[in-house]
Amino acid sequence: MITRYARFSVPGGPGGSPRWAVVDGVDADGLPAASAQLRPLSDAPWQAGATPLGPSIALDAVQLHAPATPSKVVGIGTNYRAHAAEMGRAIPPVPKVFLKPSTAVVGPGATIRIPPATVRVDHEAELAVVIGERATCVPLERALAHVFGATVCNDVTARDFQRTDGTFARGKGFDTFCPIGPWLTTGLPLTDLRVRAWVDGTLRQDGRTSDLIFGIAELVSFVSHVMTLLPGDVISTGTPSGVGPLHAGQVVEVAVEGLGRLRSPVADRFDRSEASA
Repeated sequence: MITRYARFSVPGGPGGSPRWAVVDGVDADGLPAASAQLRPLSDAPWQAGATPLGPSIALDAVQLHAPATPSKVVGIGTNYRAHAAEMGRAIPPVPKVFLKPSTAVVGPGATIRIPPATVRVDHEAELAVVIGERATCVPLERALAHVFGATVCNDVTARDFQRTDGTFARGKGFDTFCPIGPWLTTGLPLTDLRVRAWVDGTLRQDGRTSDLIFGIAELVSFVSHVMTLLPGDVISTGTPSGVGPLHAGQVVEVAVEGLGRLRSPVADRFDRSEASA
């Protein structure tokens, strides 16, 4: 059974941390109907004690947040065959692992902020998985048992910094450079899903997870032998071909089949019009 979860807050409602909820009224593409509702939960859905809490709330009455609270986001580089060819890179013999800080994570609708010193910021549409059970040195055959569900990720990258630095930390680590959402989905097979990105309505990326070099089980097992994965951690599995630049004033949308569509406006990091408003 496919189930979708969201993290939300109610604008003008009681303070405190965003809450989790089950999402009702979402179609097979992961897109919500006008009548979509949230059924609040007492805890994160991977917690054994998570139970229904209170009446349903209309989706259009809430603000959605990133459906994960990671201690770290683990990125995987050059993990689609077509993207490796696009970038002129060889097929890697093992997964290329990098980290994005938790402070880069933002939710659906949040603005991607372009730093003033960069001249090339790219979108990267990705399928991401969220860990539901602590994983350390997990064998391949047990790896998927540690995955709770999947979501959509945009691995935003300052490409010029990535190239000049020779490392990924600065180019991928800026605040707002990891939009995630809109939901966390369970029960959906992930081996052959369409992954797309649009900028201002123009299709830029269009691939399938069947083109992954290293599958999800391989990634979870490999990463768990490097670092312990904690519940809520995110592994973003790589991007298909077609990555391209973003500019202030544009809107980028990333979708993964069955997981929904993630929309992010783009602005300069220090937008004078916003500062003076």
